[in-house]
Amino acid sequence: MNFKSHSTIAGKHAFLSPSNYSWINYTDQKLDARFASRTAAQRGTSLHDLAHEAIRLGVKLSNADKTLAAYVRDGIGYKMNVEQPLCYSDNCFGTADTISFRKGMLRIHDLKTGIGKTSEHQLEVYEAIFCLEYGISPFDIQAELRIYQSGEIRIYIPEPDDIIHIMDKIMTFDRRIEELKEGGF
Repeated sequence: MNFKSHSTIAGKHAFLSPSNYSWINYTDQKLDARFASRTAAQRGTSLHDLAHEAIRLGVKLSNADKTLAAYVRDGIGYKMNVEQPLCYSDNCFGTADTISFRKGMLRIHDLKTGIGKTSEHQLEVYEAIFCLEYGISPFDIQAELRIYQSGEIRIYIPEPDDIIHIMDKIMTFDRRIEELKEGGF
């Protein structure tokens, strides 16, 4: 048998995927809702790409979408890096939407294009990974974390003690995962 190569679908995930087969029990309404959710997620990804490219190029956006425009304006104004990977280990890493560190001030901004509940904890984890990766104590810097969502800019000033706690948890869990890997998990 000569199987077809299907090079155009390599690395993609089908909407009606065998590995996520729960759709075989969907009603039309459930299918419609899932499709709408996936389409919204794809739109969010495209908006992130647009915002990051605008920041990288220094192009401010109009206020048609106030959240997106504010995110881009602040990213440019604070001279932030976009899509910056942060890495403590193979077990703990992530990519900050935008980040800058200048004159002892760490800024991490996150653009949320959905309507779901969000939390500053994601940004605190980014700060903890940053501190671990670059050997910086959260007590020696100032930090401002922002979430841009639904016309709001929510600003968080993290407590250094909270960041130290997350850093400790990362190191402890990382060691434990390595022990588990060595044990044959």
